[in-house]
Amino acid sequence: MQAIHHWRKLQVQHFNNERLENLIKKAIEDGASDIHLSSGNFPALRVHGELDYIEEFDKFSREDLEKFISEILTQSQLERFTRTGDLDFAFTYETQRFRGSLYREMQGVSLTFRLIPSIIRSLDELGLPETLKTISGKHRGLFLTTGPTGHGKSSTLAALVSEINHTRKCHIVTIEDPIEYVHTPAMAVIHQREVGSDTENFASGIRHVLRQDPDVILIGEMRDLETISAAVTAAETGHLVLGTLHTQDASQSIERIVDVFPPHQQNQIRLQLAYTLIGICSQQLLPAANIKGRYCATEVLLSTPAVRSNIREGKTASLRNSMLTGMSTGMHTMEQDLVRLYRNGSISKATAKSYAYDQPEIDRLLMMN
Repeated sequence: MQAIHHWRKLQVQHFNNERLENLIKKAIEDGASDIHLSSGNFPALRVHGELDYIEEFDKFSREDLEKFISEILTQSQLERFTRTGDLDFAFTYETQRFRGSLYREMQGVSLTFRLIPSIIRSLDELGLPETLKTISGKHRGLFLTTGPTGHGKSSTLAALVSEINHTRKCHIVTIEDPIEYVHTPAMAVIHQREVGSDTENFASGIRHVLRQDPDVILIGEMRDLETISAAVTAAETGHLVLGTLHTQDASQSIERIVDVFPPHQQNQIRLQLAYTLIGICSQQLLPAANIKGRYCATEVLLSTPAVRSNIREGKTASLRNSMLTGMSTGMHTMEQDLVRLYRNGSISKATAKSYAYDQPEIDRLLMMN
């Protein structure tokens, strides 16, 4: 009953703070991705990647924020925040869902809200590579989305889960911190579990999910050795595992996974990754050239015999060559995709150059006809 009570508590329909309600409405109307609130400052909205103070609203006092916090958090969440000074949570205002991050800082308390779209966009609508559609048809293995915070990793995974939900009769279990996109079962049976409320942590949730007859497991974030080890084991034992890493590119993602293990286990994890990895999609959201909005640039690594051999032998630097020469199989580097977006008029040349991982490579590609 505790989990049910927690879920109902999050379905906030009204706040006693009218300014806060109006700010949320403005954020929705302006298409903002994030709201920033801090004691003694004007609120700020991030729209199309740019963050600006909204001075038409009064500054929020510490008392305003503390009152708002008491409205949307459960007692256990308040106790956790009091104890640790940090809290990730989610709530719903009317039909709009938010992911919140609450933290203490020098002037008091601050909150950041990410607006979660109420409609889960498809892979096509997100502008993601056609190759990713094949991932939804896989029945086993590990697929990762990587990139900076706020660049659409959760949206990509939600689109993949939605694709599976509408095309396969299977059991999907998500383990998230907190739950962001809420999925309505279609062809699939879906259960969404939140860390801290429904399960103790990611690793514990993965260990227990293996006894729950899952076909697809989504892991909100692979943060540590225990979680990564459990995820790889789940992929090894015949499940499709989808997860995220805060890494820049495909090669760095492999190195991060390997390096989290002690030296005497690193050869073993390379063998496991070579066997289980389906692919990696690294992504960035870039400012559009001629319209208000952003485009998604990606780097895609897929598990080919050459890629598996490079992972197994620890030759992660060679993975880039596999992507450069593997466009026929659906792979490409970030630089190749940036040049594609520039040449079709979606982004400027300056944007393409500034978001490139490899400056000499982007310069070489831009000089080609």
